[in-house]
Amino acid sequence: MNAEKLLEVSALCKYFHVSGGTLKAVDDVSFDIFRGETFGLVGESGCGKSTLGRVLMGIYGATKGKILYGGAELNPNRPGARFRYAKKAQIIFQDPYASLDPRMTVGSIIAEGMIIHGMYDARRRTERVTELLEMVGLNREHANRFPHEFSGGQRQRIGIARALAIEPEFIVCDEPISALDVSIQSQIINLLHDLQERLNLTYLFIAHDLNVVKYISSRIGVMYLGHLVELASSEELYARTLHPYSNALLSAVPIPDPRAEREKRRTILTGDVPSPIHTPPGCPFASRCPSACGRCHAEKPDLREVTPGHLVACHLT
Repeated sequence: MNAEKLLEVSALCKYFHVSGGTLKAVDDVSFDIFRGETFGLVGESGCGKSTLGRVLMGIYGATKGKILYGGAELNPNRPGARFRYAKKAQIIFQDPYASLDPRMTVGSIIAEGMIIHGMYDARRRTERVTELLEMVGLNREHANRFPHEFSGGQRQRIGIARALAIEPEFIVCDEPISALDVSIQSQIINLLHDLQERLNLTYLFIAHDLNVVKYISSRIGVMYLGHLVELASSEELYARTLHPYSNALLSAVPIPDPRAEREKRRTILTGDVPSPIHTPPGCPFASRCPSACGRCHAEKPDLREVTPGHLVACHLT
């Protein structure tokens, strides 16, 4: 893995003001993403991982904290900063149909970013659209069709081609396979892997499926209720899980061996997820943790390094 930091996230927060108070979707999250790696982000629905991805893309503005890209702080208020950043960073959305304009042809969808950024003349843009379609496993004839004429897997390939059109360095993959059939998921994963090697891309890969994240990711961060509770390399996290929530997530992953699956010891969590609006003091996981002590309910743990490259936010570790 390249030792160059491409993205640095420091104490990042994203709050939404709602009728009941302030919803803390992302709360004091810090991590780095290195050039050329795939950083996996996992957690249950509502933990804030997709919101975090959208903050990194500039779709949502950060409430607090810093984001550095290539060593320079991203400042959306600086004239042209968001536009220049969009040339380097793109996103692949979860729903491949809702993210494509049904009134535009596939060729127009892919070429739109090139037009906005003033890339190439009209003839070269047409050639580039054909190159991108073939790169993601589609045909040049598909450029004249509309999104509704394609299957879910084909639409996601179009979304990938659109993200690649302006030659970005960094791509946020926001659950890019969760809306697809299982038989298609592996094709998209392999395509993303091949494109990364071919184009030297850096990914933030957001997903629910821990097996997929393990396969594609160099390092994995585990989120719970807007907080990053554990971070380690893919191999280290699966071999030596430290946070009780990470243990519970991994215990729910099915094993293909029926006998091993029957004998597997699962961690069943009890209790309810605390409200992200009225968050209790202490560790956000304390109300569901089977090992929580008095300190867990009173004092929020910091994310600290317990072994080289393995960070965890837990008083009991």
